[in-house]
This record gives sequence, C-alpha cells and structure tokens, in this order.
Amino acid sequence: MKSNRSLAVAALLFSIFAAPTVFPSIAIAAEEAVVQAKAGWYHKLVNAEFVAKYAILPKPEGVQIIDSRPAARKYDPGHIPTALNIPDSQFDKLVDLLPKDKSTLLIFYCDGPECMLSHSSAFRAEKLGYTNIQVFAEGYPEWLKSGHIGAVSIPFIKKLIDEKAPMTLVDSRPKERKFDKGHIPGAINIPDLQFSKLVDRLPADKALPLYFYCEGLSCKLSSDSAEKAVKLGYSAVKVVPEGYPAWEKLYGPGVTSESAAQPAQPTIQAGKESGTISVPSFEKIFKEAPASVHLIDVREPAEVASGTFKGALNFPINTLEKRIDELPTDKPIIFFCGAGGRSGEAHDMTKLYKPALKTYFLDADIKWSKDGSYQIAEKK
Repeated sequence: MKSNRSLAVAALLFSIFAAPTVFPSIAIAAEEAVVQAKAGWYHKLVNAEFVAKYAILPKPEGVQIIDSRPAARKYDPGHIPTALNIPDSQFDKLVDLLPKDKSTLLIFYCDGPECMLSHSSAFRAEKLGYTNIQVFAEGYPEWLKSGHIGAVSIPFIKKLIDEKAPMTLVDSRPKERKFDKGHIPGAINIPDLQFSKLVDRLPADKALPLYFYCEGLSCKLSSDSAEKAVKLGYSAVKVVPEGYPAWEKLYGPGVTSESAAQPAQPTIQAGKESGTISVPSFEKIFKEAPASVHLIDVREPAEVASGTFKGALNFPINTLEKRIDELPTDKPIIFFCGAGGRSGEAHDMTKLYKPALKTYFLDADIKWSKDGSYQIAEKK
C-alpha cells in the first residue's frame, strides 16, 4: 500500500515538472496589469495607474509622456496631463522634442487598443537608442474611463474663445501677484487657496465645461482645483497644464485686471460697399474710441487746412503710392476724403501694395468747419 502511494506521488510530481512552462511574451512594467498584447505591439506595456504616477503637476523629472496622435483633431481637445505631442506621422520631423537623456522614461500612448501609432513611435524611439520605453496601449479613452482628468492645449482654449463657445475658464493663481498682472482673456479668478470661499463663482450647471490653468508645468494649483471641482459634481472638468506662460508665448500678454475693467471699445461695422465702414460705426468710434484707429485724410493740404477730423494724418492721394511704407501698421486705418472717391482709391491701392494692413474707407459726403465740427451723410 505504501509503495503504491509513493508511486502515485512520484507520478504527480513528474506530470507537474514535465509540463511546459508558459512565459508571457510581453514584459509588464512595474507589475502593472495590461490588456492582452496584439501582433505588432511594443513589448513593454503599462496601464492607466502606472501612467497616473507621472501625469501629475509639477511635472516629474526623468519621465516624458508622449501622445502619438494628430494635434488638432485629437491632442488639442483632450490628452493626458503633461503629455508632449509628437504625432507618429511627424516623428522624424519632431524628434528633437524628445529628451536628450536616452535613459529617460518614455511612455507612449494613442487612442486605444486598436491604435498602432504609439507602438510605431516606441519602436522608432528604441532605434534611436532610448532604453526605458513603455506603451500605454489602452490610451486616452481608458485614461478617462478610469476616472482621471484630461487636459487640453492652449491653442484649443484660443479656439474656444474665438468661437465664443460656452465654457468657464478658471485661473487658479493668486489674484494680486499673478491674475491682476495678466491672464487669459475671459478667465475668472478663483485662487486655489480660496477655492472653498469663492466656489459660488463656478457655474450652477455642473455639466458645463470647466477649464483650469495656472503657471505652467511647474504649477499644481490648477490640477488641485480641478480635483475639487470634480468632487463637487462637475462632470466636464479639464486642466490646461501649460497655462498662462504658454498663452503669453503663443499669443502675447493677456489682459490685466485694469484693462479688463475698461468698457469694450466699439467695433468696426462694414458699410454697403466692399471695404467701407458704415457712417454710424465710424461716428461711434470717432466719439468713443478714436485712439483705436488711424484716420487718414487723402485730400490735398489746402483742403485739409479748411477742416478735418481731429487727430487725422494727411496722405494726399497723389503721394500715397510713394509713401505707402509710411502708413502705420499697429491699428486699422480709415481713409476719408470729401466724397468717398479718393478714399476708396486709397483703400484699393493699399490692398494692392500692403494687403496685410487692415484698411477701410468712408464712402460719404463730408463737410468740415475750422472749429472741428462736421456734417456727414452716407452715400445712398
């Protein structure tokens, strides 16, 4: 009986050790579970929780997350925070954006398990000598699905502003030291340290888009505020990691609190004919914001001496072509004369020789007095 038991044990052990050992074909980084690998995938994979350790502000040293998707269609409206955009289709052109240190941890991702862009970029980086490469194969869709906050680019915010899209843009920086001295147009200020006190500045509708920014990749105020907004039930929250420094670099200084408090200047309204400004629009600008345009009288000096608009420059039409380079370039130009003929010619000439200038002309009958008063009637 004892002999039979020993034989049975021996047979069991033999079957265990004789069975083939199966090793995974994919190296799993940092013991993170990932989706089943597919043909053509890069051989080192990570999941969202691994990426989350590095997608934080301030941006960690020694690691770079890379979004391999197209910029305008994919990266700009939504990406993993701190990610650098190097579309796989432009990898060779943008390779200089990669870190100089080839031991830097590179984490590539794109648009999910069916997207091969991140794997293609990872193989390219490996050929360049980078030694610490991972791919987040589930990509940006899984990042959002797993409850993480997404990010948008500064060009995307500019696009929303230009389109007057419904949104709330929140500057999380201190008011006096930062916000008042310059901020993105249209932003409201809710300093992160005062978030709970000023939370009523957020929209009542918690489904409206909220975008938080601060002082760039070294600043975590915006991400902290975004997390607080999510806890309050806001469902469309994103951060703008590059923040105000990137806005200033791309589009120049923003608005200050002083300039934002000033009333909006009247805008130019076109007249009936191409290139004209309507008389009501001109008069509103001339009365309320004359410094916002350049007025140029194209009549002869003797005519100007009998009266013209206050502050106007004199460029007689017969000298304009030779003096075309003297025209100011910092504001829109409104050409005028006494009846609209010469001013229209000045507009056409400038469009021919200096098309980049914003020019308009008054197609109107105008009479001046030496005291500066005038009578104006738009052409019918």
